[in-house]
Amino acid sequence: MDNYTLVLGSTLALSFFYIIIAKICNRGNKKFPPGPSPWPIIGNFHLLGTKPHRSLVNLAQIYGPIMSLKIGQKTLVVISSSTMAKQVLQKQDLPFSTRFITNALQAHNHCKFSVACLPVCPQWRTLRKILNTNIFSSNRLDVNEHLRSQKVKELIAYCARCSQQGKALDICQVVFKTNFNLMCNTLFSKDLADPFSDSKVELKDMIWGIMEEAGKINLADYFPILEKFDLQKIRYRTNIHFGKLFKLLGDLINERLEEKQSSHGAKNDVLEVLLNLSAENPKEIDHNHIKSLLLDLFSGGTDSPTTTLEWAMAEILRQPEIMKKVQVELAEVVGKGKPVEESNIPKLPYLQFIVKETLRLHPPTPFLIPRKVEQDVELCNYIISKGSLVLVNVWAIGRDPTFWKDPLVFKPERFQSLEVDMRGQDFELIPFGAGRRICPGLPLALRLVPIMLGSLLNSFNWKLEANIEPKDLDMEETFSFISSKAHPLRVIPSPL
Repeated sequence: MDNYTLVLGSTLALSFFYIIIAKICNRGNKKFPPGPSPWPIIGNFHLLGTKPHRSLVNLAQIYGPIMSLKIGQKTLVVISSSTMAKQVLQKQDLPFSTRFITNALQAHNHCKFSVACLPVCPQWRTLRKILNTNIFSSNRLDVNEHLRSQKVKELIAYCARCSQQGKALDICQVVFKTNFNLMCNTLFSKDLADPFSDSKVELKDMIWGIMEEAGKINLADYFPILEKFDLQKIRYRTNIHFGKLFKLLGDLINERLEEKQSSHGAKNDVLEVLLNLSAENPKEIDHNHIKSLLLDLFSGGTDSPTTTLEWAMAEILRQPEIMKKVQVELAEVVGKGKPVEESNIPKLPYLQFIVKETLRLHPPTPFLIPRKVEQDVELCNYIISKGSLVLVNVWAIGRDPTFWKDPLVFKPERFQSLEVDMRGQDFELIPFGAGRRICPGLPLALRLVPIMLGSLLNSFNWKLEANIEPKDLDMEETFSFISSKAHPLRVIPSPL
C-alpha cells in the first residue's frame, strides 16, 4: 500500500510538473505585439505625454501599426492603420466589442444602463434598436427636420446681430448653445435656457463636467489598487455631476408623466417615445435606462458636432480660396444669403468634401473608446491576451501617409477623385467608428453639420478677430475625450 501511494504521488507530481512546463512553453511560443520595454511599476506611462494621440503615432513608426504597451498594470494594444482597424472593427468585431469602462463612468451605476457602456448583450441590442428605429431612422430625422432648420435660423439671426455691432463671437460657444437647445427640443420639446445669453445653464455645465472628467487620464483605471483612494478625485467629482444630472432628468420625466396623466396632448419628442416604450415593456427599458440614454444623446449630440464645425471654420479661414469656392457653390445651389436646407446637401459636393476633410484631419475623438478583450484573441498572427485594452487611433489613421497624399494639408479637393465613405465601410476614414459599435448618431451628424456650416458660410463673410492673419491662426488642439481647439476661434461676421 505504501509503494502504491508512493507511485501514485510521484505520478501526480510529475504530471503537475509537466503541465506547468507545457504552459510555460506554450506561452513562450505565443507571439505578442511588439512594443517598448516597460519601466518597473509605471510601465510605459512616461511615453504617453500630454497628447497621447501624437505620441502613439511616433511609437507606431518604430513598432508598427499594432503595438503593445504596458500602462501601469494594464496591457494596451494600439491600432494605427486602416488594415488593422478593419480586422478589429469588422472582421473580428465580436471579440473586440466590449468597451473598457473607466472608473469615472461607474459613478451612479451609469455603465449598467448606458448603451455606450453596456457589453454586447440582449439589453444592449434592445437599446440600440430603440435608438436606430425611434430616434436616428430616416423617417424620424425627417419628422424633426423643422427643429434643426429653426435652430439654424436662430443661430444666423444671432450672428447677424453681432455683424451689425461689429462684434466678434466665439464660434464654439454659439454653435454649442445651438446644438444644446436643439437637443433640448428634440428630447423634451422645449428650450432649457436662452441659447445665446450668458446665463448659467445647469444641464450644460453638468454634461461638460462629466465629459471633462471622463476625458482625463485616471490613474485608478491603470492601477486598480488606487480605485479605493481616488487620489485625483475624478470619481468624487463625477459622482456629484451624475447625481445632479440624474435628479434633473428625473424631474423632467416626472413632469412629463404628470402631463400625460392630465390628458394633455401627447408630444412628439424622444422622451415621449421612451416613456411609451417603457410603459409597454418595463423590463426592457426602465427609467434608469431612459436617464442614461438621454445623457448619451446629450453628450454625443452637442460636443462632437460643435468641435467639427469649429475646426472646419478654422481651416476655411486659413485658406480664403476655399471659402470663396464653397460660397460660389452655395450661391448657385441655395441662393446667396439663404440658410441651407437638408434637401440641398446632396447638391453641394464641395461642402460635403469640406466636412469629410475636417473629420479626417480633426476627428472629434482621437481614439475610439477602448475595447477590453475577455479572452485571448489572435489578431494578424499576434496574440492579444485576455484583459488587454485595444485602442484604435483614429487620429493616426486619418493622417496615414501610406494612404493619404499630403496628409497634413487641409485639401477638400482630394475627395473629388477619392471615393471614401464615413459610414464605417472605408476604414481609412472612421471618425464615427465602425462595426456593431459604430456611433448611432452618425445619420444626424451627417445632416446637422453641413446645414450649420453651409448656412454660416452662405450668410456672412468671416474674418479673424484683432486682424490676425490667416497664416498666423493657432491650430493647436487639446487632448481630452473630445479634441477641440486649444484656443477658441473668435471671428467677426459681415454680411455677404
